Amino acid sequence: MTETDFWALVTREQPGLSSDEVAQQLRKKLQPLDDESLKAFDKMMGQQLRRSYLWSVWGAAYIITGCDSDYGFAEFRCFLLSLGQQWYDKVVANPDCLGELAHWPLVDDYAYPFVEDYDLIAGQIYEDRTGHELPFVPSGQNTPVGKKFSTKPKLMRQTYPLLSARFPF
Repeated sequence: MTETDFWALVTREQPGLSSDEVAQQLRKKLQPLDDESLKAFDKMMGQQLRRSYLWSVWGAAYIITGCDSDYGFAEFRCFLLSLGQQWYDKVVANPDCLGELAHWPLVDDYAYPFVEDYDLIAGQIYEDRTGHELPFVPSGQNTPVGKKFSTKPKLMRQTYPLLSARFPF
């Protein structure tokens, strides 16, 4: 499994897909992979998700949706993965650039940047096939890296000017 292979698998095919459609798309792409490829994919998924386990990225999720839980933040980072490597790398470097994203999945006319259980799909397929769980790979840090974001509106607007303009609070 190369990094190019990984990104081809996780990147959504169309910007407007719902989170369920994105998850179904990944499941369909992973089904033909052999067990060793699923293991390699799962390892890369964990590595990429750890890259975005940053307070600065969580601050962006907070502005967009009020995201305030580890579970929600994991689903947000899965959404970021589904945008593809170029966007993912940009967001990790500067989360405020999400204010430039043209297409957002919507639920009840509100941005819904979450993909539920995206990071579990390879493991589910592997377990269904083999009856065993994928090998455990430690997730790294117990808390996000960096300085925790402030929820004070003035500081949020200064730190995330594009997102604050796009998602006023």
